[in-house]
Amino acid sequence: MISTDPGLPVTTRPVVGTSAPQADSESHVAIVLPCFNEEEHLLLELQRITQAMDESGYSYELLAVDDASTDGTLKVLQDAELQFPQLRVVAFRRNGGAGTVRRTGSQMARGEIVVWTDADMTYPNERIPELVRRLDEDQSIDQVVGARTSEEGSHKILRVPAKWLIRKLAEKLAGQRIPDLNSGLRAMRRQVALPYLRLLPPGFSCVTTITLAFLSNQHDISYLPISYAKRAGKSKFRFVKDAYRYILQVLRMVMYFNPLKVLVPPALWLVGLGTAKAVYDLVDHPFRFAINTVLLTLTGLIIGSLALLADLIARSRQD
Repeated sequence: MISTDPGLPVTTRPVVGTSAPQADSESHVAIVLPCFNEEEHLLLELQRITQAMDESGYSYELLAVDDASTDGTLKVLQDAELQFPQLRVVAFRRNGGAGTVRRTGSQMARGEIVVWTDADMTYPNERIPELVRRLDEDQSIDQVVGARTSEEGSHKILRVPAKWLIRKLAEKLAGQRIPDLNSGLRAMRRQVALPYLRLLPPGFSCVTTITLAFLSNQHDISYLPISYAKRAGKSKFRFVKDAYRYILQVLRMVMYFNPLKVLVPPALWLVGLGTAKAVYDLVDHPFRFAINTVLLTLTGLIIGSLALLADLIARSRQD
C-alpha cells in the first residue's frame, strides 16, 4: 500500500504476468485511465487500448485508476491484470475526481510520454499510437490533443454553444487558436507536464488547465482531428456546475500565467470612461467632477495597479 496524495490513500497490486515490466523499468508510454463506475464496458476499453498499443510496437504501461467506484469496476480491473501484463491497477479509497486521478496517475507513471484518455468508449483509443508517434517525430511539439470533430455528449443543445463561448474566451485570453479546449484524449511529454500537475483541479476542467498551462508557457500543442462517440453508461458531467467551473478555470489559469490579459482591458476601459465623463463634467459644470466620475477613474487605476502587481508576482514565480 502506498500513498501518493495526503488524505487520498491508494492501493496498488503488483502486475501479474511473466512479461510485465518490473517496478524499476521504464516504458516509453504511460496511459492514465480514470475509471469510475465503468464495469459494463471497461473490459472492452482495456482490450481496445492494449491491442492498439501491442500492434504499435511501443513499450507501454496502462495505469488504470479506480476512483472509488460503487459498482464492480475494481473487481473487473483486478481480474483484468491476469489478462493484460502491462496493466497496473490503482485504487482510491475515496472519490477524488478526474483531475486528481490524472494528476496522481501522471506522477506515478514511468513513461516518457503520458497519455490521458477516458474509459467510457467515447474516444477512439485505438488511435493513441498516432498521438505518440507525432510527439516522437517532432521534438518541437510537447503535447498532442485529439480535437473532436463532433459533439455527442449529454446536454448537447446546451453544451455546444456553451463550450464554443468558453473556447473563444480562452482563445482571446491565450492569444491563439484552440480547436478543442477540453478534449480528454491527449499525449504529452511527462517531464514538461510535471511542473503543471499541481495546478490541476479535481474535476473535469483539468484538461482545460493543462492546455492553458502549456500554451501560456510557449509549449507547442498539435491537434489531431478525431471522432467522438456517444458515451457508454451514465454521464458524470453536470452542465451548470461544470460549465461554471470551466469558465472560472480559464480565467484562473490566464490570471496565473498572464494576469495582464485579464486585468488591463477592464482597467483601461474604466479609466477611459472616467476620463470621458470628466471632460463632460468640466463642460457641464466647470471645475466640478461628479462622484461617479471619480469612482470610475479610481477603480480603473486600482485595477491597473493590481494588474502590474499580479504580473510582477507571476514573472517572479516563473523565474
